[in-house]
Amino acid sequence: MNKAKKHSTSTTLDYDVIIIGTGPGGEGASMELAKKDKKVAVIERYKDVGGGCTHWGTIPSKALRQSVSRLIDYNSNPLFRGHGKAKHLTFADILSHSSAVIRKQVQLRSGFYDRNRVELVTGEASFIDANTIQVIKSDGSMEMLTAEKIVIATGSHPYRPDDINFHHPRVYDSDTILSLSHEPRSIIIYGAGVIGSEYASIFRGLGVKVDLINTRDRLLSFLDDEVSDSLSYHLWNSGVIIKHGEQIEQVEGTKNAVIVQLESGKKMRADCLLFANGRTGNTADLNLANAGLQADGRGQLTVNDHYQTEVANIYAVGDVIGYPSLASAAYDQGRLAATAMLDNKNSAKLIADIPTGIYTIPEISSVGKTEQELTAAKIPYEVGRAQFKHLARAQIANSLVGSLKILFHRETKEILGIHCFGENASEIIHIGQAIMQQTNGGNTIEYFVNTTFNYPTMAEAFRVAALNGLNRLF
Repeated sequence: MNKAKKHSTSTTLDYDVIIIGTGPGGEGASMELAKKDKKVAVIERYKDVGGGCTHWGTIPSKALRQSVSRLIDYNSNPLFRGHGKAKHLTFADILSHSSAVIRKQVQLRSGFYDRNRVELVTGEASFIDANTIQVIKSDGSMEMLTAEKIVIATGSHPYRPDDINFHHPRVYDSDTILSLSHEPRSIIIYGAGVIGSEYASIFRGLGVKVDLINTRDRLLSFLDDEVSDSLSYHLWNSGVIIKHGEQIEQVEGTKNAVIVQLESGKKMRADCLLFANGRTGNTADLNLANAGLQADGRGQLTVNDHYQTEVANIYAVGDVIGYPSLASAAYDQGRLAATAMLDNKNSAKLIADIPTGIYTIPEISSVGKTEQELTAAKIPYEVGRAQFKHLARAQIANSLVGSLKILFHRETKEILGIHCFGENASEIIHIGQAIMQQTNGGNTIEYFVNTTFNYPTMAEAFRVAALNGLNRLF
């Protein structure tokens, strides 16, 4: 910390701000600072920008999901009956689309840094002190960079327990699954969180036998119960075998298979295992102690409302600070951290109701409170529902599975929560979210009755659900 004090009073610092990581959090911070004429450097350990979001997480998994979803649509659409089924696609086949999207995203995001004159430094970053970063390049050379302020936006990686051999060619995590080169006929997915549930949909859509092991009593328990139950039903209906309340005891890899033994005594065999049970912040290689910082057991850092760590000039955003661990939120956290650096009196915060998008098949999206939360808080609410199968646009698109649910206050009509299950749910939800953000009495369910929607559209579900809910009042 003495070194940090010495550097903080120096007039020869290299940059105003150094940002470690080029994922959504790092990008949000760097763009905001650069537009305010700050001298910014961003450090990326890999050869391309974008972080885990672009290369291993959000973008590739959603691109995979899109390909599989379109395949399912084709094979189930009555318009194509008699034309034969689509050709059989493998995981390797659909990876080509994912790779193309990644290339486009890297090109786009690289341009952001170039146009805004943010210096991109490639290498492994670690702290020398609170104002000095050491960067080790791929050729072994070393560079020292100094800055008044530093942002840690290093993201996270899949949790890997020591007793599982992830070097075995049949054992994967959510990063390495993208290197799957063989064609599995069966897969065991351990962990039924967002990532596990999404990959269960993807593999089952490809005709792979899927066993999904859930360590909890229900799928995605943070969701509204009805939505969670709908997902469970549709996964089950598609052929996914779900085992709740189970824990892995032992994993044995053979030449052509993986055998998983559960603590309950059950044994399972499949062509491969995807371990998707938790993530850890990327802080182990940063030498945080040199800067006076310490991560918790999950590699995460604690920050205040301005994303400032316990060391005043160091900020942290994104997965490395934990909840909500969303790419969308990470970008805004980076932007807000940058704003706080520029004006420490700024009180801007993330919106209270952050939408959640879960890209299973069918898709899920929620914003606001669940029925369980409102019941526990003793808030008098009512429910309005719209079934997609009753909407003309859904009938035209043959997207009949799904529904929209609006929760609203019985007396004030204020919208308290919106939950959507079905194709394009993560797009549809934003219409309701926009109304929820209105102030001065603008957030009421009556908006959806009094406005005019394009017809036919999926957005019409809001009007149908609003009328349904208001008709339940007495």
